[in-house]
Amino acid sequence: MKLSIIIPAYNEEDRIIHTLDASLAFLNKQHFHSEIIVVSDGSTDHTRSVVEGFHSGSKIDLRVIEYHPNRGKGYAVRTGMLAGNGEMMLFMDADYAVPIEEITKGIVLIESGFDVAMGSRAVSGAVVADHQNFFRELSAKLYNLIQMAYLGIFYKDTQCGFKMFTKTAAQRLFGLQKLSSVIFDPEILWLAQKAGFRVAEFPVSWRHVGNSRIQYDSLKKSLFVFQELFRIRKLHGRPSPND
Repeated sequence: MKLSIIIPAYNEEDRIIHTLDASLAFLNKQHFHSEIIVVSDGSTDHTRSVVEGFHSGSKIDLRVIEYHPNRGKGYAVRTGMLAGNGEMMLFMDADYAVPIEEITKGIVLIESGFDVAMGSRAVSGAVVADHQNFFRELSAKLYNLIQMAYLGIFYKDTQCGFKMFTKTAAQRLFGLQKLSSVIFDPEILWLAQKAGFRVAEFPVSWRHVGNSRIQYDSLKKSLFVFQELFRIRKLHGRPSPND
């Protein structure tokens, strides 16, 4: 098994159809064996049955993991990553904001010796077809600056939902993960830095997809993001001066 793709999903019975159609079509053209694991994170719609209704072809194992209640995107990704069998492991969003073809860039980086290859909307060569609203983009930039100062991880875009890992890195990092929320990405990247894993960013084509399952439509929800961020070092203990 060369590749595992993890797709966290919460009530995605509609959007998961296009995502799986496109991903299966691409993977069936490749020369390697792969798997797709959809993690239904407490869905109350027909996400599970929709996924189970797909025929994946001879080169791809397609399965769904479902549990209740909803636990958060970070919990879903962790569950899928620890269940995967591939030599390389990618998680991607169910809304197909990043097309599956971008995975080839990550594979090249992993095969060249990197432990983590992260898609980015902010590095040279990235294409953003449809932007988020001005307030959302401004908030993201502010968040990233605070994140850099607090965690000391200097990446231009940590929240793009398209990241690839070697199996060794995935098992170690997601085995240590403690956050279940959407802020698990900086936690994983901070742990990767502490562990000495090699991390690379690569440009992706990305488009904003409306009707996001993750909404920041209130001050309380926005503050929660920062509360989660400031928990990371506390949860894992403060690093020594040499870390």
